[in-house]
Amino acid sequence: MELRIGSVVRATAGRDKGSFFAVTAVDNGSCSIADGKSRKLACPKRKNVRHVSLTGSMIDIKDITDKKLRTLLKEFGNAE
Repeated sequence: MELRIGSVVRATAGRDKGSFFAVTAVDNGSCSIADGKSRKLACPKRKNVRHVSLTGSMIDIKDITDKKLRTLLKEFGNAE
């Protein structure tokens, strides 16, 4: 499976280790991730692809709000 926009990932390194995020952009060796709470869709966090693991789930992030993103990621276990 490959990292694509809308993929749900879990952070494996850093201060956000263990949290779930949605991928908003993919670059060469890095990706931008957002969770709708600490990292809004307007200002996603840039993360090395080696520091995230795929969950196998996808979210349609086109025309989504931060609140809706938080709700969708809550199913994966993000604590609020």
